[in-house]
Amino acid sequence: MTIRLTLLCAAAPAGRDVRFADAPPDERALRHAGTTAALRPAADLRLCAPSQRCRRTVEALGWETVAAEPALRDLEMGRWYGLTPEEVSAGDPAGFAAWLGDPRAAPHGGESVADVCARVTAWLDALPSDAGRVVAVVEQAVARAAVVHALAAPPESFWRVDVPPLSAVRLTGRAGRWNLRLETASAAMGSGGDEGG
Repeated sequence: MTIRLTLLCAAAPAGRDVRFADAPPDERALRHAGTTAALRPAADLRLCAPSQRCRRTVEALGWETVAAEPALRDLEMGRWYGLTPEEVSAGDPAGFAAWLGDPRAAPHGGESVADVCARVTAWLDALPSDAGRVVAVVEQAVARAAVVHALAAPPESFWRVDVPPLSAVRLTGRAGRWNLRLETASAAMGSGGDEGG
């Protein structure tokens, strides 16, 4: 059986400063999420990451029953939590450069990019073959890691995957193999119901 998985990236955080933190989502982005049919595909199972941004995005989508999935949590940033990338770069330039350049580096004492990729890979590969249509609201790091796994790309490609807030990553899986699914413009802008073949 084929699993059809849609990973919806949570709404953007409020404010202009991007921080390594679970910041509250932007209210305007939440209103947009609530009115965009393409962000509400049909699902047999709905999940979300345990973060505030993901839970609030789920509420904006109008979903009632959604299980929090710890494996979909954001990258653990250790002592960099709460800081902006600019603050980290100024305070620990060598560590920041290592983190961006080496997927195994974790100078902040949290998770490395390779750790996140391994965690998401384990979750993907543990989904039961009869899961059907699965939709999960996730952090951008999780969506990136899923694409890296689906394409059997090296962890070094993690930062080359752009997944904006409120974007959807669609994957299909069967027999331990995952494929990235691109859609036509009409399908992506359609009713959000049946995703097709």
